[in-house]
Amino acid sequence: MENTLQTVAVRPNRRRDRLLTVFAATAVALLGWLVAAPLVGVELIARSGSTEQRVTPVAVVVSTLLAGLAGWALLALLERLTARARTAWTVVAVLVLLVSLLGPLGGGVGSAATLTLVALHLVAGAVLITGLRRTAAR
Repeated sequence: MENTLQTVAVRPNRRRDRLLTVFAATAVALLGWLVAAPLVGVELIARSGSTEQRVTPVAVVVSTLLAGLAGWALLALLERLTARARTAWTVVAVLVLLVSLLGPLGGGVGSAATLTLVALHLVAGAVLITGLRRTAAR
């Protein structure tokens, strides 16, 4: 009975902590965009094929939220499927972050845009990986 009560008491905090992590990563990425684009004046433009597109604050928020929610969903799934969910999730999350860097490295228009976009990926990824990993069942 005690274990059941303890588990029930922990779950709302875990959900809250995961939600706060996703929002924190989104806020940090948006703050990075605000500093780089309007304040410093970096033109954040990404190329996809022959099309160039400005990276807007909406794009930063939506992409970070989607990445965070996908990471959360994968962690929750792995917790149901394996006893080593924390380790498996961390490996997958780091690999996904590394693959995500290919976008700005290959598509950033200009060195300032490329460096800024890489930094946004790294900062959002660091917050998501450390925050969600911390909430994982051990």
